[in-house]
Amino acid sequence: MRIDFTKMHGLGNDFLVFDAPPGGAPPPAAEFRRLADRHTGIGFDQALMLEPPRRAETATYYRIFNADGHEVEQCGNGARCIAALIARRGAARGGELTMDSPAGLIRARIEANGLVSVDMGVPDFAPGALPFIASTEAHVYPLEVAGTEVEIGAVSMGNPHAVLTVASAAAAPVDRLGPAIERHPRFPKRVNVGFMEILDRTHIRLRVYERGTGETLACGTGACAAVAVGRRHGRLDERVTVSVAGGELTITWPGPGRNIWLTGPAEVSFTGSVEVDA
Repeated sequence: MRIDFTKMHGLGNDFLVFDAPPGGAPPPAAEFRRLADRHTGIGFDQALMLEPPRRAETATYYRIFNADGHEVEQCGNGARCIAALIARRGAARGGELTMDSPAGLIRARIEANGLVSVDMGVPDFAPGALPFIASTEAHVYPLEVAGTEVEIGAVSMGNPHAVLTVASAAAAPVDRLGPAIERHPRFPKRVNVGFMEILDRTHIRLRVYERGTGETLACGTGACAAVAVGRRHGRLDERVTVSVAGGELTITWPGPGRNIWLTGPAEVSFTGSVEVDA
């Protein structure tokens, strides 16, 4: 089976975007793993499959598959790339559109400067939303991992996130703690792990070890999660610049019960077609 695809990225967080094949079934997990290989395949952090809308007034329904082939709930930079692609296809009315996903409806806006903003919903700190095993909701949780105890904030952005505040993002033990926390038994569905360095009330540095992918150059939901945790701890303002390896994202969150917005660039790298097993 041949699929046409668009390779896109948001600050280096890269995606294989394609329309669902006839019948709507995605390629098998082994095919995603093969295509994700950066030496022998196309290379990507996530694959994004676009389906016909399932609800009125939406432009598409999208599904997300990590580089390891597992399907996940949400992807912030991926949502921005899909919005940019749909706008290029002429389906964004006045630069605005609504998309549907496993995590629910996502509003998107193409800004005058070409950046893309997406409404990532209301951050959910309830442990059951991630899910995360805890007796009660708290601002900070101690976690025994890799022979040491760390403190994390835990929040769902439609997908699960654990956030550690560190003195230096550059020196953070991402390779050691990232995979250990990702698969910690208190996270039954695994978790994305953010390492946040707070520079001031309007600026953080961030590295994210993504569930099923590893460390990426940028993570949109991870940036939202970090700002949500930092805001909850009283250390960040409403609008925050998030510096990641691939560049800068902007997160805007008025506070509890309000929606959080993610803004940044979305670029097309190239287009092509590839043969995959049905």
